Formats: sequence, C-alpha cells, structure tokens
Amino acid sequence: MPSSSEYQTVGTLEHAIAQVKCGDKEAYTFIIHRFQKQIYLYCYYLLGSKEEAEDAVQDIFIKGFQRIHLFEPQVSFSAWIYKIAYNHCLDILNRRSRLRKILFLLKRDQISDQELPYEDLIYQLLDKLSAEERHILLLRAVEEYSFDEISEIMDLKPSTIRKKYERLRKKLLRYQANPFTEEGGLHKHVIKPS
Repeated sequence: MPSSSEYQTVGTLEHAIAQVKCGDKEAYTFIIHRFQKQIYLYCYYLLGSKEEAEDAVQDIFIKGFQRIHLFEPQVSFSAWIYKIAYNHCLDILNRRSRLRKILFLLKRDQISDQELPYEDLIYQLLDKLSAEERHILLLRAVEEYSFDEISEIMDLKPSTIRKKYERLRKKLLRYQANPFTEEGGLHKHVIKPS
C-alpha cells in the first residue's frame, strides 16, 4: 500500500479517491492534505472562529470519508467536498443564529461610541449578509470558483448564482458608499482611519 507521500509523487487525486473507495484508508490522508487549508479558510471566513473552523474541518473530512462512495467523477472532487463544507457550515450557522444575533446586538451597543477595528467592520458587513450570500461571496471572491462550480456546490442554477452575486455586489457597494447610514449599517459607529 503506498504511503500518502507516494501519492503526492506518483499518484493523482483520482487514484487516491479510487483507493479510498476500495478500502485504503491511508489514501484519504492525501486527500485531506490536498484540501485541508482551502476548506479551513472557507470555514474560517464563514464561521468567524478559528476553533469552530478547525472543528468543522475535521467533521467535514469525516463526512467526506463516510460518503466517498457517493462521489461521482462527473463533478470535481473539489466542488463535492465544498458542498459538504457548505452544508456543514450552514448547519452550524443555523444552530447558532439566534444566540449570535443577541451577542451581536449586545456587542454593538457596548462599542457604539468607540472606534471599530477594521476586522470588526468586515464582520459587521458579513453579518449584514445572509448565510447564502456569505457562501456565494466566499466561493466566488475568495476561493475564485466559477458560477458553474458554485451552482454545483449550492444546488442552484448558474444563472441564479450570477444574479445573486450581482445583487450581493451591489449591496456591498451600497454599504461601502454609505457606511454611516442606516442602509450602510454603521450609523451608530465612529470609524477613524488608521
């Protein structure tokens, strides 16, 4: 049985997937190493927490291993594993949605008269987006997936993804143009340039 380092030199992703489907658990190590960083960053940007992202990545790769027999090569493996990540993160976001809204409101009230760090500003803008909008934004802008690939991951038509992305882009431009208005979402905060 080849080691994961041998897969990197003589094998391919397709070969590793075939080996895992045949029962070679060690071959899955190659798959994890190939996608771990990308999936971690995706989860981190969606969940906003290093610890939650690390836990999510482990769960996603476990689910991927358990479901690898369902993988069909008509879709790229990358899109397939991102679909698992998308659904897993969506579940996490849905579970914590109410608590997060309460905590956000409390935090906003506490810092309303203080300077906001740039990172907080980014998270505030992300909080203005729905979970679906965050997924589309991250897959398109950060991971640089095509609309067709995003449509595979999210089970939507490519034209629907294009329209949603265009609306999302316009929404973010409005926030950027009017950061101190109700529409921009930062009307209570004073932001000083660094």
